[in-house]
Amino acid sequence: MGDTADTAAAAGAADKKQDRTAAKLAKQIGAFAKQHGGAEGQLAHIGQAGTRIVLVGTDGSWGDLVAPTFAVAQLAAEKAGLTLHEEFDGEFAARVRTGPYEWSRMAGIQLGGSENPAA
Repeated sequence: MGDTADTAAAAGAADKKQDRTAAKLAKQIGAFAKQHGGAEGQLAHIGQAGTRIVLVGTDGSWGDLVAPTFAVAQLAAEKAGLTLHEEFDGEFAARVRTGPYEWSRMAGIQLGGSENPAA
């Protein structure tokens, strides 16, 4: 009987931790949305590292956060009132405004830019 109580207590503690993590992420999502005139997002699994929450602001700015699990990412998006897209498709991606930094990191080598610094 004690094992059942211990298991329930551990599950409750895990739920509380997930809620706290989701609330923290929701606060960060809200701050991003406020700074960029609103935001929409997409959730992407990134393996054992968790789930990436990709954010695209109304002004074209973008950013991302990482949640430990897909469920926590969904909860954070829900708490923040974030509209989610199923895929990062062409229409959604077209809203992203990239600058010189992104171009130098993503395509700089191919376009004759400097190589990434050695690690």
